[in-house]
This record gives sequence, structure tokens and C-alpha cells, in this order.
Amino acid sequence: MCADTPEYKDTLNLPRTDFPMRAGLPKREPDWLARWEKIGVYDRLRAKHDRQSFTLHDGPPYANGHLHIGHALNKILKDMVVRSQQMMGKDARYIPGWDCHGLPIEWKIEEQYRAKGQDKDDVDIVEFRRECREFAEGWVDIQREEFKRLGVQGNWDDPYLTMNFHAERVIAAEFQTFLMNGTLYQGSKPVMWSPVEKTALAEAEVEYHDRQTDAIWVKFPVVAGMDGATVLIWTTTPWTIPQNRAVCFGPEIAYGLYEVVATPDECWAAVGDTYVVADALAESVFNAARLEDGMVNRLRDVSAEDLSGLKCAHPLRAAEGASGEWDFDVPLLPGDHVTDDAGTGFVHTAPSHGDDDYAIGVKHGLQMTYNIMDDSSFRADLPFFAGEQVITPKGKPGGASPMVIKKLVEVGALLARKRITISDAHSWRSKAPVIRLNRNQWFAAIDKPVGDGQDTYGTTIRERALTSIDQLVTWTPQRGRNRLYAMIEQRPDWVLSRQRAWGVPLTCFVKKGALPTDDDFLLRNAEVNARILEAFEAEGADAWYADGAKARFLGDAVEHESYEQVFDILDVWFDSGSTHAFVLRDREDGSDDGLADLYLEGTDQHRGWFHSSMLQACGTIGRAPYRGVLTHGFTLDEKGMKMSKSLGNTIVPEKVVQQYGADILRLWVAQTDYTNDSRIGPEILKGTADSYRRLRNTMRFLLGSLSDFTEADRVPADDMPELERWVLHRLAEIDGQVRAAYSAYDFQGAFRAVFDFATLDLSAFYFDIRKDALYCDGDTLRRRAARTVLDILFHRLTTWLAPILVFTMEEVWLERYPGDDTSVHLEDFADVPTGWQDDALAAKWATVRRVRRVVNGALEVERTAKVIGASLEAAPIVYVGDAVAEVLKTVAFDDLCITSGIHVSTDVAPADAFRLEDVADIAVVFARADGEKCQRCWKILPDVGSHEHAGVCSRCDEALA
Repeated sequence: MCADTPEYKDTLNLPRTDFPMRAGLPKREPDWLARWEKIGVYDRLRAKHDRQSFTLHDGPPYANGHLHIGHALNKILKDMVVRSQQMMGKDARYIPGWDCHGLPIEWKIEEQYRAKGQDKDDVDIVEFRRECREFAEGWVDIQREEFKRLGVQGNWDDPYLTMNFHAERVIAAEFQTFLMNGTLYQGSKPVMWSPVEKTALAEAEVEYHDRQTDAIWVKFPVVAGMDGATVLIWTTTPWTIPQNRAVCFGPEIAYGLYEVVATPDECWAAVGDTYVVADALAESVFNAARLEDGMVNRLRDVSAEDLSGLKCAHPLRAAEGASGEWDFDVPLLPGDHVTDDAGTGFVHTAPSHGDDDYAIGVKHGLQMTYNIMDDSSFRADLPFFAGEQVITPKGKPGGASPMVIKKLVEVGALLARKRITISDAHSWRSKAPVIRLNRNQWFAAIDKPVGDGQDTYGTTIRERALTSIDQLVTWTPQRGRNRLYAMIEQRPDWVLSRQRAWGVPLTCFVKKGALPTDDDFLLRNAEVNARILEAFEAEGADAWYADGAKARFLGDAVEHESYEQVFDILDVWFDSGSTHAFVLRDREDGSDDGLADLYLEGTDQHRGWFHSSMLQACGTIGRAPYRGVLTHGFTLDEKGMKMSKSLGNTIVPEKVVQQYGADILRLWVAQTDYTNDSRIGPEILKGTADSYRRLRNTMRFLLGSLSDFTEADRVPADDMPELERWVLHRLAEIDGQVRAAYSAYDFQGAFRAVFDFATLDLSAFYFDIRKDALYCDGDTLRRRAARTVLDILFHRLTTWLAPILVFTMEEVWLERYPGDDTSVHLEDFADVPTGWQDDALAAKWATVRRVRRVVNGALEVERTAKVIGASLEAAPIVYVGDAVAEVLKTVAFDDLCITSGIHVSTDVAPADAFRLEDVADIAVVFARADGEKCQRCWKILPDVGSHEHAGVCSRCDEALA
């Protein structure tokens, strides 16, 4: 399809375009970003009226560091959602935001102080907060540019920040709603406590890592009910033994009384000792004590009834110098949390240091202990252990556990010890271990009736949350529902308070001398609340710390000296959980009804933002703040390993953009099943770049073939040849698939539908066939129809791919429609005329393509054997059945096979004819084309040389005329 002689080559309609095959994305993408900002694409989209709104509410990242690949995955997914919804006819708004308060930022400022040898506590709190604010502001600016460079479109000029004064005012107002509706209370119960950071942590601020610890088997001598026997407990937290107040057993577990009849050397057991342990664990217990087979005899069963009447002595009760600290009986109590999977079948219970322990303590009236200080040291007057720390200021194990073990050995209370590795809670910021520690904290009661009259979905926060999960929210993928439901179903009350400085304070006052259980303990006064909010709106939350703040806010409502101001700050998850109020509800460009159509974050946010937003909104507006939740997985390296700087396998978005361009990174996201963990690395990106080149080639062909297309060339669909009408049918099918995929946030499905269509249906089939007509025909209906279809394809492909390849499709669009204010991102997906769908025609052409595939296979054999160089040298014989022959008679099958001739036969095919295994009813026998080669179109035809123009066929002669 390329003329042999120069004079004929100039007569061909070859593609003409300046669109380069080499994209040069890293250098060119910033120019398109600047152009979009100059012509105001985002604002112009907002000016499109009479559209249904769609709001994706941005989960705020922390403003404290450069972006990692997980940020890129998240923000690109969000951008694809917003752009595709907009192009499907919605008013799709996107307000980016940042989480600016809390420990991550405060910790960075403290690190700067420590590097200078300064103590944060010596700095004025307002000055310290100012430094935190400036730090956050700096990183907001940096991250904003990094996000924009990825092609993410949104209201970047006016993002939301949790540290803006209005935001701080609304966060305080949302907290006051909990204060006024009765769900706020102060209690002392175990919380996740970071000794290094000296604050309570939320579950979402905790991660689990392996660490080594001492497991110990401790003797609790029975003093009532089974004199002479000893109950054995097992624990991996020796430092909690001084706080023991009970031992729990499992009512359904089989226990036995075991007697030691012999001992090895250096053993902490003695002949005649009797121990009560779970039968299923007896062997492992005595092995740990180095008691071999034959050294222990089982005496009898011990029933739950036997155990429920027992009382033991605390292991340290007999210690000399204990000063009566542990002179009490330790009861045995039934507990459903006790298992015989590990340990001894008995659980040492310290109500101050565990959720199950605390629940048992409340149920049975056990004493709460306050032996551990904020820095994890034992209280100064505790016998034996005073001042010893569980965790040092550097996050390392302190002397508390070793000292407790040493004392237990001294008093003969230890049966065994073993060094083991456990998975334990660590602060995700300092990376130091955290402990369970009882502290006076502020909680939101999630099972208490809220009492605000919003009972449509339940009377308590938990009920409302569970109802919302099942009835009001669509989950992508569906398993996200199960995860959050289970978490909400099982979670304890929400710990709202933090012992830090940078954030929104708990804007409340407590009455001096009153107990937390007293009705007047908390001041609930609407006038006081209003004064606080007015100050926050004008001055921000720093107003809480200003001189005279207490008198200013209390006014004449109460006697000032009767109340104390609370200086704990709110859990940062309460901040981000409140964003629906000051973004979706309060902003003009927020949501029409104050709710989000979609929250989109990683799977870790089931215990983070999805979770806190649900609880917060159920306490204030009575339901979930979102109608949909989309969850994506984490990013891994090419081998499926977690990325780590120490392993050297991290992928930094900035580096990918510098090497390939942001569109390649976006295409990687589109090709990924984001509902699972996603792999990325150099080889994967190379494959992504190859897919990109194939698409770019398709668009270049369209641009070249449409260089001089005008409306005068357009052909109505009804007048088109069947091949063009088949392409329109496929367009209608793909349009439905693309819209359905985008609506379901299935970007992999949307891209795959377009990519397969572009490469298989277009490049490998339609374009391949129609190049001859496009290049060699004169002004024929066939050529005009083909170009009309190419024009339609151009508009569909560029808009379908625009949410994914934002820069490249803009380049393609501007190549054809240059102008100062044009952009593909101002377009919508074009509607599909009803007449394009033609299932009967599609069925017919499925038959044609099936036969063509066999012909192509036969010709490839000849080409590989170098019998022919090109398919135009062939005129094969195709053996088919009668029905298929009737179909092939109605099409120019030689053109479809790109051969110079073809003969269709219904005779029985020779035995050696070419066949494909999966198309057994079709056979092909190769034959050479008869005639001379046309010097213009290269077809080999009998009539070449018999026309006015030398060396051409009749079709080319007519075109030349």
C-alpha cells in the first residue's frame, strides 16, 4: 500500500501529522498543567449548570513529608473518579485537604528541639503551636505541587486545612455536640499509651512489629479452697505482675491437679509441689520448667466449680520489705476470654492494663491500680521497683520487667522463664513500643442513647453506625463492609483525649471537687459554648490558651473558681472525622446535602478515617457522612515485598515522573487491580510504557488520517458500508462497558475495554483493512465513510481515556483542535445514537472475522517460509460450508484479508489444507495472486497495465483521473 514510483507516491492520501511518536512527557507535562491553570479548567467545569452533583471527599494526608507511591496511587484514583464522573455528565467536585494537627507534626517539632538540646515543655505553648502551624503550612505547599504534578485536578487554590480557623471552630462545635448530647464522659480505663510520646494513642495510630520479651510462668499459691496447691499463670508482660488483682479461668476448659514427683538440677519446682493447669497445656508448661516425662503425675480433675471458690496469695505477698503492698487475696474468676491455646489455661488479670482485664475488673469490683506513671516508670513509693521504667525515653526496654522477674525468683514465685518473640503494638510515629495503661481520659460512649432525637438509624452511636454500614453505604470492594462492620461491632468507647499540645482542645470545663459520675461534673452551657466558637472563628484554637481565656469564656455563667479548664487536645482522628461538617456542609462548593458520594482511601482506613468519620457523624448527624466507600490496597515492589528504604526497593513518584512522565504512572494505576495490593517496579513500568506507546500509535494514526477532514466529508451511518457500521456497533458496546466500568470505579475494566478495542478491533483489524482505501481510494463513499468513523473514534477514544491519560489526551485533542481556551477536559462522553447497535450485523461479522483468522494463519505459514513477503502476493482458496459461503459473498473478503484475490469454495477441502484447531470447519489452501503488481496500491491483479495510467489497476486509474 505504498507506491513504487515517486509520481504515484505523491498521489496517495498518506497520513499527515506533526504528532510525535516520542511523547517527551517529563518535559511537556508541566506546560499543560500551566495551561489548565491559565484557562481555568476546574472553574469552567463548575460553571456547567443543571447537573447532578457528585462529591468525592478527600481524606486528608498529613502535611509532613514528600509523597510516597501510596500517595500517588490514592490521589490518582481519586482524580480518575472525579474526571470520569464529570465526563459522564455530573458536576464532580474535588476539594483537596490536609490533616494539620496531631502527633505526626508535633513530633517533628519536638525532634528539632531535641536536636538543639531543648525541652518542649519549657517553650510557651502558643509559641510551640505557632511552630507546628508553620511546619504544616510549608509541607502543604510542597505536597500541593507534588499532587498537581500527577495531573490531579481540583480546587487547589482553596483546599481545606484542619488548622484553618473556621475548621478549628467547627471541630470544637462538633465536640460540643458530644458534650451536650450526653455521650462525653471522663473515665479511667486502659488505653494505648506511648511512654515515649507521653500520650494516649488511637488504634489507628498503632502498628504491630515483632519484638523479643520474657515469657514467665508464675506461681499463685492457693490460700483458700485447695490448700497446698498452686495456680500457674503465664504472661509476656512481667511488669504487670505488681498490678495483678485476679486470675481468670475458662469455665469450659478441662483442668487437672498435677504433683511433682522428681526434679532435675537447677529447677524452680520442688518434689511434692502441686500445680493446677489446663490439661491441654500441661505438657508444654512442665517442659518449660524442665520437668521431663515421669517427673509429674496427674492427681485428679479440677472442675470449674472447684476453681470458682479458690483464693490465692499474690506472688509478692510474702516478700520481705513489701510493706503490705500485696497483702490481699487474689480471687479466681470465670472469663470467656480465657483459652487453652497457649500459656497455662489461667490468665493473670491486671485491670489497669488490658481491655479484658478491665472488663473483668468492672464486673467484679476489682481495684484499679496507678503504679505506672506517664513515662512508664513505677511510682516512686512502690516497694522494690520504684522508678524502674517499662520503656525508656529512647523506646528501648527498661528495667521494669527484669526487676520484677528478679524479685519473683528471689521469693520463689517463678516456675519458668523463656525468651520469645511476639507481635506487639508500637507507635507508628516514634516506632517505640506502647503499653496498655489506665489513665483518666475523655471518652465518647458509643452504646449510650444519644438523646438528640435523630433516631432514624438507631439510638446509640454503635447502632447508627452498624445500620449505616448495612443500609446507607455502597462498598467497593464489598469486603470492606465486613471489615468495618466487625470493627464497629467489637470496638470499645472512643478515647477522644490526647496529652499533647498541637490540635483542637477539648473545649469543656469541669467542676472542682465533683466526681466524673456526678451530673454537674461537666459544664453544659450554650452561652459558654457560643463564646468559645466565636473566639475560635476569629482567632483559631490558640484562643483557648490565651491569658484570661477561662474568664472570657465562662463570663457570668458560673463562678469562675468553681470550674477547671480542660487542656487535653482532641484525638486527631476526631479532627479528620469532622471534616464532613466544615467541607461538605459549610462550603459553597461542598455537597448539596452535606454528605459525600464517595470516601476513597487505603485498607488501613477501616480503622482510621472511614471508622472515625462514621463514629463522629453518627454522634452529630445520626448517620454515616458518606454514601460510598472505595478501598485500595498497599503498594509493593515487583517481588511482592513491602517497600522499605533499608531494602532499597522504594519507588518514589517524583522519580517515575522524571523518567517516564506522570501519564505512565497514571496508566500503571489504571492497569492495576487496586482492590488488592499493587506491585510496581522498573520492569512493570517498562510494560506500562509499552502499552502507552501502542495507544499513542493508535492516536497518531487517527490524527494523520483526519488531517484534512471536514464536515463535508461526513457520511450518515445508514449510508456506510457494513464494515463501518460494524465499528459503530462495537463503539456502542464499548461505550456501555466504559460507562459501566467508570460508574463502578473499575478503572482497570474501563482501560482494558478501550485498550483491547483499540489494539484488537482497530489497529489489528479495522485500520489494517481500511489503510488501502484511506491511502489509495479517490473521493469514494468507502473512504469518506471510513474517515467519518475515524472522526467518531477520535472523539470517543480521547474522552474515554482522558480521565486516565490526562496529559496525552490533551495533547491529542489540541493537535486537532488548537486554541487558547480549548481542552479535552471540558468535554463529556458523547452519547451513542440508538441506531448504532446492530446485533445481527455483529453476529455476521463475527463469522467473517472467524474465517479471516484462519486465512491469516495460513498466510503466516507461507510468510514464515519466505514463500511470500506480503499478503498481497496471495489469492488463497477458502473452504467453508454453504451458510458461511453465503455470508462471505456479501463482503469484499479479499480486501478484508488484505490479499489480491480470494476464492471461496464449498467443496470438500484437501486433507493437507491449513486449519486451526478451534475452527475445524474452515480450511485454506495457499495460492499465488495472478497478474501484475499495481505500482500505486501494490495489489497483484490481472488488469494492471491495461488502463490509461501505466502500471496501475482500475481502481487506481480512476483515482488518478
